[in-house]
Amino acid sequence: MDISRRDLLKAGGALVVSFTFDAAIPRWARAQTQPQDKPLDPSDVDSFLAIHPNGTVTVYTGKVDVGTGLRIAVAQMAAEELGVATDRITVIDGDTAMCPDQGGTGGSTGLTRGGAEVRQAAATARQAFLSLAAERLNRSANELTIVNGVVRLRPDAVVGGGGEGSSISIGALVGDRRLSLKVDPRIPLQQPSAFTSIGKPLPRPDIPAKCTGRHTYVHDMTVPGMLHARVIRPASIGAYLVAVDESSIREIPDVRVVRIKNFLAVVSKDEWAAVRAARELKATWSESATLPGSDGLDRWTRNADEMRDGGNPIYVRGDMPAVMATAAKKYSATYFWPYQSHASLGPSCALADIKDDGGTIWSSSQGTHGMRQNLSRIFGLAPAKLRVVFLDGSGSYGTNGGDHAAADAVLLSKHLGQPVRVQWSREDETGWDPKGPQQLLEVHAGLDATGRIVAWDTQMWLSNNAPGTRALLAADAAGLPQDHGQGAGAITQNTEPPYAADTGRVIVHWLREAPLPLSNLRAPGKIANVFAVESFTDELAFALHADPVEFRLSRLTDPRIQPRDEDALRRHIARASETIKRAADAFGWRPRPSPNPQPRRGSLLAGRGFAYMRYKQAENYIAMAMDVTVDPATGRIAVARVVCAHDCGLVVNPDALKNQVEGCIVQTISRTLHEEVTFDRSRVTSVDWVSYPILRFPEAPQVDVVLIDRPDQPLVGAGEAATTPVAAAIANAVFDATGTRLRSVPFTPERVKAAMAARSTASA
Repeated sequence: MDISRRDLLKAGGALVVSFTFDAAIPRWARAQTQPQDKPLDPSDVDSFLAIHPNGTVTVYTGKVDVGTGLRIAVAQMAAEELGVATDRITVIDGDTAMCPDQGGTGGSTGLTRGGAEVRQAAATARQAFLSLAAERLNRSANELTIVNGVVRLRPDAVVGGGGEGSSISIGALVGDRRLSLKVDPRIPLQQPSAFTSIGKPLPRPDIPAKCTGRHTYVHDMTVPGMLHARVIRPASIGAYLVAVDESSIREIPDVRVVRIKNFLAVVSKDEWAAVRAARELKATWSESATLPGSDGLDRWTRNADEMRDGGNPIYVRGDMPAVMATAAKKYSATYFWPYQSHASLGPSCALADIKDDGGTIWSSSQGTHGMRQNLSRIFGLAPAKLRVVFLDGSGSYGTNGGDHAAADAVLLSKHLGQPVRVQWSREDETGWDPKGPQQLLEVHAGLDATGRIVAWDTQMWLSNNAPGTRALLAADAAGLPQDHGQGAGAITQNTEPPYAADTGRVIVHWLREAPLPLSNLRAPGKIANVFAVESFTDELAFALHADPVEFRLSRLTDPRIQPRDEDALRRHIARASETIKRAADAFGWRPRPSPNPQPRRGSLLAGRGFAYMRYKQAENYIAMAMDVTVDPATGRIAVARVVCAHDCGLVVNPDALKNQVEGCIVQTISRTLHEEVTFDRSRVTSVDWVSYPILRFPEAPQVDVVLIDRPDQPLVGAGEAATTPVAAAIANAVFDATGTRLRSVPFTPERVKAAMAARSTASA
């Protein structure tokens, strides 16, 4: 009998398939994928691939699909090398018992590492299939190819010899037997001219189930004997639990209160009972007032204690201070980016079934293998006996509250000896998730009499990345020892301008303390850095009365390429120039300085803006043009149209890639116009969609994506890069419309009106 994915998940079976092209999980999948029999060494082909007698293939990857379309792209990459159709491939992702550890899914590495390693394993397997078939068919391996899962003669093979015209399927060759091969990194990959899967806009098969409510998210997961739990957090960050009045929920049947030091939760077989109990349970907490408050956070950041006096130089070229002192004209500006939440539409959720020193955790974590190691260490579990299974969540954009929810579930399940499902509330998610950090950038430039940039200086004030794993709320509350690392990713990247400057310097001032727990939030640091660099570039173009696009094109360089490497610099400038020109052409950009001499569109002020960057100065080339309007009466900004030219090298699936780029743009418009974590001296105060608003459907603009496919170049991923020019393009468009510079995010109507009023006062 066939069994549906949902039924298998409910049964808590050994195999959890996060994605399959088929409506039901085939019998071979259930029979062949017992965790104890599955190799997990990333150097083994068998860790990534299983070939079945019917010619179908299972691909295992430690990277996970957080809504990016990774599964279809990985299937295409494997299909290309194996010579099978993508609808014959099942992808299992993020199950620590079945998938090799390929690191966490972040930094756009889902395909650049995850997919690339699967592809290399598939290419190694392909060569083995050809060699095996050559023996069976009495032909040379060079005379054979694989088409639709069948090894057969190449069209140009010489007719004659034993076995001509014969063929054999890869399923018949190796079905359900291990290949026992090491991945060969030197095996050549299929050439672009032979691609049949890569580059095709194949649809994501998970979309129909997601649109019809049949897809299994982690929130849907259940197992027999499961309890529902809600964790009660203190009103103040850093508070401790004084007393609990369990009689306050006496009228709610079948609810149990769990207190472990300062960790407080309620559990019940009925979820609604747990929700009611969490709301009504009377608990007394101490008060804490250790936060600086979000009002004036930019000033606090500029004056906070630093790890090192004078800061840390991360980029130096020439004697910038000396050259700056002799510049004919000098310019400066300060830009600020606030704390922001991940703000996933669905709050975090996890399920844990802990038994003895092991068990199973179901989570939407972007790093299931890392989660297994961390939770094992904190809760005294054996990593070899602990399994973390990835299931789709509501999106993460980095490390949101998902790991904390998993820790809640593990603590409760271990304490109670039963499976426990924990779901956070909206207030939990927005109030207690680790945040993307605030960033303050002060930028200075000096120009000579001809308008050449002779000096560029950037001073940054950033929260310190402390070593160690981020602390989990449940472990701290329960008094369990753990690391108290603090990190938000590589937040200093893209601080050097991608334009020619005779001398340059970037200095980071690491702050000793961070008011709120930190996390990597999509494109960590790069959005704020590019916001500063590209806004300031526009300010220099304005000072020289130059068209913003022409100003950029005439000064393109790469600060990381040595001047003596002329060929590399030439190739870089060619790709950068094409990206900028393609965006400008698709937008219909006409050269002129900003601001717009004819800014009216009815009662609205209209403007256009442009921004460019190369992600991490090493990966994607992105150029973006925007059309915005500003209502001078209300200060409301509306983004009407976005054109983005996107060069990420090899394009695996253009449809999925466009979806990614569009999502990056729309989410960052939300972060630029609306999103800011607010807090007082004790607690986060932006805990719902009113106090922490996000972009709504009527505000979504038209988005046109121009993909530049370079199949001869390595792919560099696309999960983050298109986020980075968004804020600068909006700010530059607002200046074009109003003549007013916006240098602090978010661009709320109140801030826009205040900035416009301040400019009018200064002009008067």
